Amino acid sequence: MTTTPYTSPIPVRRAHLGDAIASEWTKIRSLRSTVWTLGVMVAVVAGIGIMLAVAIGRIPEGGEVGGTALDLGMVGMLLGTVCVITLGVLTITSEFGTGMIRTSLTACPSRGRVLTAKCVVFFGLVFTITTLVSAFTAAAQSAVLGTTGGATAAQWVRATVGVGLFMATLGLLSLAVGALLRHSAGAITTVIGLVLMPFVLAIGLYTESLQGLRNALVEYSIPSMLAVMYSGGAMAGGPGPTGWQSLGIMLVVTAVALGGAYVALDRRDV
Repeated sequence: MTTTPYTSPIPVRRAHLGDAIASEWTKIRSLRSTVWTLGVMVAVVAGIGIMLAVAIGRIPEGGEVGGTALDLGMVGMLLGTVCVITLGVLTITSEFGTGMIRTSLTACPSRGRVLTAKCVVFFGLVFTITTLVSAFTAAAQSAVLGTTGGATAAQWVRATVGVGLFMATLGLLSLAVGALLRHSAGAITTVIGLVLMPFVLAIGLYTESLQGLRNALVEYSIPSMLAVMYSGGAMAGGPGPTGWQSLGIMLVVTAVALGGAYVALDRRDV
């Protein structure tokens, strides 16, 4: 007696990166932390930016106000970095905390594909939201002030698309740290510490012989490089990064951290 092997009527095909991206998109848009972190970031960036424009608009004519209207978006966006850092870390550490990562890697055994899908979805989401809120805030500030302060087209691109790329890259750096540490609180604290540490160290380097190191710590810190994306010039006219160089530095640092995250995820047990 011979038996015929069972054949499923459902078409079977090999999974690919697109399937992993669709899965990660479903996860990230269903998480409450995504709505809260990005919602707070939008409110902070737009709210503070418009309030600053209203306050500066009340300064009597002839008052000293330097820079362009686009520079006013820097304050709110700096606070928004905390939201992006938190979401970047939670994108991967929440799965380690709940054990969901085992289910994800069972459904998709290719660990590199899972991490790549997370990076693609996260980067696309944060870049889109950040660029839109930057453009809205810049337009609202210009409307309130009645002028752009002489901002050029290149400055508009850098303060909207450039800032969106910078923030999404910072979020990817946070995601990489989360993959390395696999602990939400520890990873968030570590990345925020990296953001603040250069300024804290600079306070202690008050001797004249350490002035070069002190200036370098400040000029190459994440907040300073974000400010450069708005102003275009180096901090205090020093030799630090200018214009798009800040984004290039962030991309290099994030690429190194992501390389470590790929190796760690591939070699560790989950």
